[in-house]
Amino acid sequence: MKKKDKVLSVRKMTIIGVLGSISIVLGLTPLGFIPVGPTRATIMHIPVIIGAIMEGPVVGGMIGLIFGLFSIFQAVTRPTPVSFVFLNPIVSVLPRILIGILTYYVYKLLQEMKGKRTFVILNLILGSIIIYLSYGIYKNIKDSGDMWILLMNGMLIFLTLGIGIYGRNRLKSKTIDVIIATAIGTLTNTIGVLLSIYLIYGEQFVRKLGQDPIMARKIILGIGIANGIPEMIIGIIVVSNVITILKSRRI
Repeated sequence: MKKKDKVLSVRKMTIIGVLGSISIVLGLTPLGFIPVGPTRATIMHIPVIIGAIMEGPVVGGMIGLIFGLFSIFQAVTRPTPVSFVFLNPIVSVLPRILIGILTYYVYKLLQEMKGKRTFVILNLILGSIIIYLSYGIYKNIKDSGDMWILLMNGMLIFLTLGIGIYGRNRLKSKTIDVIIATAIGTLTNTIGVLLSIYLIYGEQFVRKLGQDPIMARKIILGIGIANGIPEMIIGIIVVSNVITILKSRRI
């Protein structure tokens, strides 16, 4: 039993090191940031989610810790006008640790629920995304806005519908559990970071962006929506496929 525990401990430490390193590499290269219209969607949180689903909350939390510490490192070595907010561990580290913890327990809870209930939750999440993106298309057409935003929203709607069909067809393999857990993990990162920025720095953060501090809530919320939805969709596509491959090979 002691030998088995030792092997498992080495395995978990190895996975933490590998996935933590992947997160760092993503942050150091353009691979970690995917252009989505006028913004960039990060995928640095994806290794945290994969580690949590495959190996549990401790592994997920430790990978999140590496992600968060690297954010501080980037804020020091590659500063931008708003990097000062990431020097605070409450902004840069805590939300990233919570990604691993919440992702695992949501995934665990969904596995204990019946398939139909899980499918209803998936429909609610994807339906909300489609409604928001459709409203964005309507508003963009009404205001004669940027054609690129119109095309991007249309593409994201297409991907969201694809995720729904994919999840329904693979219901027996518990892919829906992975999809919902990934969505929650992504939201944990987006909401955790931006909410802490708003509560602690708020007007100062928006002022550094060159915006009106009075509009702090609206601007930070806009950043969250603009980044959060693409990050969620991309995260679902990547994580669901990676988890399927890893489980099929029993890694």
